[in-house]
Amino acid sequence: MIDYTVAFIQLALSLVKHTEILFYLIVSPLAGCLVLLFIPRSHERSLRYVALAFSLASFLCSLIIWLLFTPISGATHFLYILNWIEFINVDYTLGMDGVSLSFVLLTTFLTPLCLLLSWGSVHSYVKEYLLLFLLLESILLHAFCALDVLLFYIFFESVLIPIFIIIGVWGSRQRKIRAALQFFLYTLVGSLLILLAILSIYYETGSTNILILSNFQFGENQQFWLWLAFFVGFAVKIPMVPFHIWLPEAHAEAPTGGSVILAGVLLKLGGYGFLRFAIPLFPHASVYFSPLVYVISIVAIIYASLTALRQVDLKKIIAYSSVAHIGYVTIGLFSFNTQGNEGSIILILGHGLVSSALFFCVGILYDRHQTRILKYYGGLVQTMPLFCSLYFCFTIANAGFPGTSNFVGEMLVLTGVFQVNTTVAFISAIGLVLGIAYSLWLYNRVCFGSSRSHYIQATQDLSRREFLILALLAVPIIWMGIYPSPFLDTFHASVEHMIKHIIKLL
Repeated sequence: MIDYTVAFIQLALSLVKHTEILFYLIVSPLAGCLVLLFIPRSHERSLRYVALAFSLASFLCSLIIWLLFTPISGATHFLYILNWIEFINVDYTLGMDGVSLSFVLLTTFLTPLCLLLSWGSVHSYVKEYLLLFLLLESILLHAFCALDVLLFYIFFESVLIPIFIIIGVWGSRQRKIRAALQFFLYTLVGSLLILLAILSIYYETGSTNILILSNFQFGENQQFWLWLAFFVGFAVKIPMVPFHIWLPEAHAEAPTGGSVILAGVLLKLGGYGFLRFAIPLFPHASVYFSPLVYVISIVAIIYASLTALRQVDLKKIIAYSSVAHIGYVTIGLFSFNTQGNEGSIILILGHGLVSSALFFCVGILYDRHQTRILKYYGGLVQTMPLFCSLYFCFTIANAGFPGTSNFVGEMLVLTGVFQVNTTVAFISAIGLVLGIAYSLWLYNRVCFGSSRSHYIQATQDLSRREFLILALLAVPIIWMGIYPSPFLDTFHASVEHMIKHIIKLL
């Protein structure tokens, strides 16, 4: 056994030293898609295990990269360049720093869990469902590792296709087609402005490579228009108020796995876009428009929190909770200091895990009772004590309780923005109270009180598969809350380099 372990570690080290390790990471899900094509649709068990195996291979690859990652200020690791479109000087350029590695880890961690979810919730067109999820994972990994603005835009838009099909085909209710179309059109129209901005950048600089563009200084007036174009596209995707209308509807109609990957990873593309492109490339415009971002973010925190208290659909409550948390993320990103930016990244990662866990909890209830309407639930602690215990863990994490990931992220964000604007920090802190209010209110309505036995019959507690998934989600949430240094150290050098670069350009 020891010999096999040593051999595996030696193999992993040899792969990490290879310049194409990043290519192997991204190709793993695509290889899984290729294998699935040759397995008959009737062999559902084999399809599920093959898809899970390839997604776990991708996660293992990213985990090895993280364990051996050496954070260096301004350095791009595992660079992979392929001559793609030579006549317009656009290369297939992939690379990874601490920030992109954090998003890659989140993607590769959540994808296998989404596939495990399908064991209990997806029983039709299983092969197509698994293919779409592996394809979606590869597209997301490309987006987070792209070092070319045009390449990033291509994959930024490509995620619409698989998630549109997932919502439209495996959605749970009659309005699923409307929700899928609303999601598709909102994000597509917003992203078209990014394409126009990229074309303008290309004709100005002759390149779309981020490593080249980071050393190019755009004129202040030009920065304003380019920043606004990027802002609208990323604000729709993240989403910010008032571009959030599509989110509650998409979550309400999506299958459980679709909601998990949508809240856990897809929404993070907008935050990553701000962090990687909009702020570093257009620092003057970012500083100029930061009061606008602060106002929108504060409105989002207060409005979404109060709206969550008025919802009757369990998924919509969590969706509006996501809008409120995104308000803290954007405040931290536009604080232009290390604490605020690092807090935003931690909050993005923590929210990706917490919201995914909450959507899975709702999925468990829906699978058993076929309803998400709040009034039909109550007293579940009497029949599902194990479920209620884990659900309480995710509820307090969502409320930003000390010892959880969201607490670390929110405190760093508030610390960062306090150095810039104390008024914004004070008003934002009020949102923490509202977050506790709607989180505990929802938990109390679902788990305590009298049992609604005339609506819902007694049912079994968590299965082993369900317990495994929830436990795997709880571990990193608590880990980040108690000992966040391994995560902060991963992207600290990259964030610090970006802040110094912005200050230098200003």
